[in-house]
Amino acid sequence: MIRIIIGLLLLIAVNIMSAAQSNDLLQAIVTKAVVQTRHQFQKPELKEDQLAVTVLDLNQKTIARASVNGDQRFYPASIIKLFYLVATHRWLEDKKLSQTDELRRAMHDMIVDSSNDATGYIVDMLTGTTAGPELSPADLELWSQKRDVVTHYYTSLGFTNVNANRKPWGDGPFGRESQAQKVHAPENNYLSTNDTARLLSEIALMESISSDRSKQMLELLDREPYRKNHITNYQATAFSAAGLPANTKLWSKAGWTSSVRHDAILIELPSGKRYIIVTFTAGKEHATNHTLIASVVKRIVTELNK
Repeated sequence: MIRIIIGLLLLIAVNIMSAAQSNDLLQAIVTKAVVQTRHQFQKPELKEDQLAVTVLDLNQKTIARASVNGDQRFYPASIIKLFYLVATHRWLEDKKLSQTDELRRAMHDMIVDSSNDATGYIVDMLTGTTAGPELSPADLELWSQKRDVVTHYYTSLGFTNVNANRKPWGDGPFGRESQAQKVHAPENNYLSTNDTARLLSEIALMESISSDRSKQMLELLDREPYRKNHITNYQATAFSAAGLPANTKLWSKAGWTSSVRHDAILIELPSGKRYIIVTFTAGKEHATNHTLIASVVKRIVTELNK
C-alpha cells in the first residue's frame, strides 16, 4: 500500500511538472525585464548570477512558464519556510503529527511574521530532532539522517533544487546545529525559483496535499489584510508590492538576510488573471535594496496587464 501511495504521489508530481510549459511570449517578457533591471542597477552592478526570476501564468488550462536562472541554487533565507509549511500539512495529513494549538501558532508565526523561533519548533516537529550540545560522531550521523527527511520528501516528488534540513537563524547555529553544518554538506539550505514557483502554484491551484489544506496555507500567505488596514507587515510592503498595480490581490512569502533578498508571490490582477512571480537576488550590495525586486515585478506585470 505504501509503495502504491508513493507511486501515485510521484505520478501527480510528474503531471504537475509537465503541465507547466515554456512559453515564448512570456519568456520574452521575463528576459526583457531582467535585462532592463540589470541595466538599471549598475552601481553597484547587478551581476548575471545575482538575479533569478520565474513566472507562471495560471490562466490557461496548461500553465505557461518562463524563467531566467530558474534552476540556479540560492540560499533561500525565509523562503524555506514555505516548504516547511507544506511539509507540516503533509505530516498532519499522514497522521505523523497531531494538530495542536501550539503547532497552529507556530505555523502562523512562521509564515505571517516570518519568525525564526517558530520555524525552529516546526523543524524539530517535522524531523524529530532538537538543538543542543555537540553529539558523538555516531549520534550526529543519526541526527543528520533525521534532519534530511524534509529534503527527501521533496526529492521524492521530483523537486530538483531543494535542500531543507537547516533552521533559519538570527545570530547563527550553535552546538549540534553548527557541528552538522561542518560535517554534512551542503552547509546551508538552498532553493531555486523554479522549484519555489512550482510549490506555490500547487497551493494556488488547491493541489497541495488537499484543497482544504491548500486553502489554510493561502490564508496564512494572504497579505491583503495588512495592506488594506495599513497594519505594519514587512512582507506585505517592502518587496514586490510596490511594483503591483492598484487593487492587485497579493499572497506572498519573502526572505531576506544580509546577503540575499527574495520574494515569492501569487497575484490576482484587477482583471482576475492570476500569476506567480518568484524573484531571488544575491549579494550583500543588493540585500538592502528595497526597489530592486519591485522593479523586476513592475516590468513583468506591466506587460502582462496589457
